[in-house]
Amino acid sequence: MFGRLTLVLLLLCPLCVGAETDETLPADFEQQVETLDAPVYSPFIERYVLDELKQLRTEMAAQRHEMTQQIVDREINAVDKAVSYATNTVTYFFYLIAGATSILVLVGWTSIREIRERVHSLADEEISKLVSEYERRLHAIEQQLNQKTQHIEENREEIERTQGLQSLWLRAAQENSAAHKIGIYDQILKIKRDDVEALTYKADAVLELGEPQWASNLCHQALLVDPENSHAFYQLACAHTGMEQYEEAIHYLSEAIQRSESYRDEITNDKALAALQSHPGVQKLINPNSATAD
Repeated sequence: MFGRLTLVLLLLCPLCVGAETDETLPADFEQQVETLDAPVYSPFIERYVLDELKQLRTEMAAQRHEMTQQIVDREINAVDKAVSYATNTVTYFFYLIAGATSILVLVGWTSIREIRERVHSLADEEISKLVSEYERRLHAIEQQLNQKTQHIEENREEIERTQGLQSLWLRAAQENSAAHKIGIYDQILKIKRDDVEALTYKADAVLELGEPQWASNLCHQALLVDPENSHAFYQLACAHTGMEQYEEAIHYLSEAIQRSESYRDEITNDKALAALQSHPGVQKLINPNSATAD
């Protein structure tokens, strides 16, 4: 078809073809065209060219129709395949449902309703298990939090109590009056009933007020809490000295020195033990080496 079109163009434009084939054009080309006596083509050539053009148009229309038909056929084939695939898929899906239903019927589930109820019951059982497990864990966590909160509260109370005791001890150390010291020691004992130091220091203050029997009772309370407390034994010696019970005073003083040698140096300096200075047992306590030599 393209060869015929080229031939027609050559017939229609012989001069142009000649001009393209020549490498150089004559200078008087326009004069030669003006001096032509007859047309460069004939009616036969014109008819031939028209027939060729008609034939070309006919062949092009036929080719276009053929291409359109091929495209339509391909589209129809694609649609046919898609429909076939969808049909097969749906069919296989229904086959699968039918097979699954048959299996369920064989194992005893005879209806979709029973299947739904069974699924609901299983789901409820699993959910109940999970809820119970989480409740148990939450309860354990809550207990741990309560215990920690209780410990924190106890520690806070202990810190506050310790701070209160420290402030009271500082007040007692700065106080000069024996009566005021006794009041402070009573506050300490109200916070901590078994405070041995508070009992023994209160006994010391009571001795300053001239109450040896009261001081003796306080020292015995301290020894019930701490039987090895040397300060309690020393205060007992001072209390019995004030009650003129010198043998008991020597006994308790020896008990105090056995537990702490520092009390040996305080015997001669403590005014509460001044009445014992003439007692022969005191010299043995002060100078045990000399007593052993004698």
